[in-house]
Amino acid sequence: MRAFVTGGHGFVGPWLCRHLTESGDDVVVADPSVDVTNSVAVRDALEHAQPDVVYHLAAQSSVSSSWDAPADTFTVNALGTLHVLAAVRAVSPKARVVFASSVEVYGVVRLSDLPITETVPFQPATPYAASKAAAEMVALQATLGWGLDVIRARPFNHTGPGQTDRFFVPSMARQIVEAARTGASELRTGDLTVRRDILDVRDVVRAYRLLAERGLPGEVYNICSGQSVALEQVLQRLLVLARSDMRVTTDPARLRPVDLPDLRGDPSHLRYATGWMPEYPLDETLVDVLDYWRTQPAVAPGAG
Repeated sequence: MRAFVTGGHGFVGPWLCRHLTESGDDVVVADPSVDVTNSVAVRDALEHAQPDVVYHLAAQSSVSSSWDAPADTFTVNALGTLHVLAAVRAVSPKARVVFASSVEVYGVVRLSDLPITETVPFQPATPYAASKAAAEMVALQATLGWGLDVIRARPFNHTGPGQTDRFFVPSMARQIVEAARTGASELRTGDLTVRRDILDVRDVVRAYRLLAERGLPGEVYNICSGQSVALEQVLQRLLVLARSDMRVTTDPARLRPVDLPDLRGDPSHLRYATGWMPEYPLDETLVDVLDYWRTQPAVAPGAG
């Protein structure tokens, strides 16, 4: 398959490109200068690539940042998706599109509705979630109105080496690694009571390619493990794996205006369609994230 990847220079994109290449695909990555909010640039890039499959990953992906810049988040995530799909319609109408949405679209989910299936209605509670929900409606319209072959993937929380420390696991790992270098004893966190269904990024990109091969046109698929874990447990595993005895304190600046208590998904639809199962245990992922931060330059004391 000839694959075109937007967002190929972010966190998930390089892992996806590596997996696609190792699977024998011909991969074209959108140049970083190709802004998805620029419809002409997107169309030109698609016309050059002539792909069989488009993986649309480009996004403003930080929930926290979306509170500070909701309009920019909406422009990139919703309008950017419209531009990508309009370009596919114009240039490569037979191409399959795998659109990376987010678990965040489910928003405020009652505990009685867990595990989350694809039929749970949207109740977005953050600007990021609203932008992704809008992007999904754009994708659905492209399927129903334009006849495009679009699959919507809803990955749950995922992490791994290379993820920015704007996210929980790399933020905690970076602090632990920096403390080992500097002798700091305090680790600052947000709300550790929330539970998340956490995957390794390498399992998520496998799911994307399997959906490109075996998913049904117009369908939506959760990418999740079916199990959730409290962030407090994740942090304790990081500390144990790093052999650290840091003191954990709550930092009010790290608390979100809205933080959902539990996001645990049902992966049955994905498994039935593709046979996908996660392969990376949480501890292996955490060790790899710690090792990644050990390779990064030290930061100024007190930063982050």
